[in-house]
Amino acid sequence: MKRIVITGATSGLGLETARLCIREGWRVGAAGRRIEALEALRAEAPRQVEIEPLDITRDDAAEHLARLIERLGGMDIYLHSSGIGSRNTDLRPDIELSTLRTNGEGFVRMVTAAFGYFRQAGGGQLAVISSVAGTRGLGSAPAYSATKRMQSTYIDALAQLARMEGIPIRFTDIRPGFVATPILSPTGHYPLLMRPEKVARQIMEVLRKPRRRVVIDRRYALLVALWRAIPQGVWERLKIRSRE
Repeated sequence: MKRIVITGATSGLGLETARLCIREGWRVGAAGRRIEALEALRAEAPRQVEIEPLDITRDDAAEHLARLIERLGGMDIYLHSSGIGSRNTDLRPDIELSTLRTNGEGFVRMVTAAFGYFRQAGGGQLAVISSVAGTRGLGSAPAYSATKRMQSTYIDALAQLARMEGIPIRFTDIRPGFVATPILSPTGHYPLLMRPEKVARQIMEVLRKPRRRVVIDRRYALLVALWRAIPQGVWERLKIRSRE
């Protein structure tokens, strides 16, 4: 029976993936800020689920993660699903800085803690949910785009570090397109919008059979390939954003 810890398991892709892990018969360690949502998830499978409320932007988050892993009896897979994002063409500093704290500082805090556990345990699987937004800078969401790019690069660096140290850690950078989760504005219009249940099923496939990088879904894989081919001067003239 695999043991997976999911940070950000209170809603969206983290919650949907946790439910699929439960159906798979795995032991699930669920972490997030909202204790009511965590308790509701545990009630679905009390014998399989351990919970721990934590805020990844707080200094004590890694300590909470360690307690959760201990109660779970160890960790085979860590899935980082925590994150925030906002359309912010007004460049409000509070929104940009909050995004940096969560998707940057909080991400590093939790992923390095998971890496440290696997380093001591002698291996494991570390998966993160980044975004296709990290491919190029999106003018409608600067901090979100930048932090998602940073997450992918950070995982690249940790993968190299694991190889340098001879630690068998499997890394997966999961890059979904727009998903109908609470992170999106309820009044916005998003192209190629995907249901979280569908995306979670594809995430489960990657957790069962790890791949280094995966873009969800095929339509977005083609779109990302196109984005990469666009010259910077042309890119800056494009209007890629949600409509509200």
